Amino acid sequence: MGELGDVPELPTVRTLTTERGGVLSSREPQRTVDPLGEPLARALDGDEDAFGEVWRLLHPPLLRYLRVRDRDTAEDIAAETWLHVVRDLSRFAGGPAEFRAWVFTLGRHRAIDAGRARAARPSTPTAEVIDIGTAPSAEAAALERVDTDAAVRLVASLPPAQAEMVMLRVVAGLSVAEVAVIVGKKPGTVAVNVHRALKKLARTHRARRGEGVNTR
Repeated sequence: MGELGDVPELPTVRTLTTERGGVLSSREPQRTVDPLGEPLARALDGDEDAFGEVWRLLHPPLLRYLRVRDRDTAEDIAAETWLHVVRDLSRFAGGPAEFRAWVFTLGRHRAIDAGRARAARPSTPTAEVIDIGTAPSAEAAALERVDTDAAVRLVASLPPAQAEMVMLRVVAGLSVAEVAVIVGKKPGTVAVNVHRALKKLARTHRARRGEGVNTR
């Protein structure tokens, strides 16, 4: 039996992790240069082009995470999240790891608020997504959805709390400790849940492909 950190082969979900090098593991990754570091430093100094680079690095995984929480309003929630980031960027202090955790925490809070508001009133049409000037083309977004929709649906088949941990750990690339703070769980609980979830997803993926499944 493998160690807790071992993650089964899961090509479908691996498409969600291209920004992080295509690695699926519930272990802490080896420390490498974070691609967010340099553009974030320039963005914090007021470089608008650098902020666009930051957006391009973090928006795709943020949107995928939000689609698992609430597929119908994910784009609206993501837009609200980035508006909050723009508003409070001058007050942010920290490096790329702290920034990444901050953005996903903001997204989670916006999603919770949206869910509560929707439950408190009848459904109404939503406004168009706000364009902050750095959005990719519609064609690029469509191509991305072809590669990732199946994986998002697969993760969304998990219990909501477990799906959220997987998205934050695997897609957002946050550490176990950071995920634990965001979801209000102990790090050990997060590690065990992510490991079990990935094993379950691997079995489901193999079953859908008609491959043999070891249930032990």
